Amino acid sequence: MRQNETPETRSVRLLRVGEQVRHVLSDILARGEVHDEVLASHMVSVTEVRMSPDLRHATVFVKPLLGKDEEAVLKALRTNTAYLQREVAARVKMKYAARLKFLADESFDEGSHIDQLLRDPKVARDLEASED
Repeated sequence: MRQNETPETRSVRLLRVGEQVRHVLSDILARGEVHDEVLASHMVSVTEVRMSPDLRHATVFVKPLLGKDEEAVLKALRTNTAYLQREVAARVKMKYAARLKFLADESFDEGSHIDQLLRDPKVARDLEASED
């Protein structure tokens, strides 16, 4: 750890760098800068980027629009990882180029599953009973 660096400032830095990487990747994908048929035919949201404490690894969570062809989109991103890493390294000023790892963002699926469970009549009845 650097001198005068607290865990709080370190975590803020990780969040800030992760957000910069997310913006750069979103921009690259939105502009169609990756020459890949699958990526050209899908809108892809970069929902979150989590940086490792040493900033050498970035876990990139993505979701294709409407969740269509998720596996094909992930495969295309993984195929083009070297290009994306070079572009991120050039646009985000860091000491080392972060290695990118692409994963599907399951949080939307989990959220809709929880919402579906909460709307179940049995659960709604139990929730109403506990409020009394």
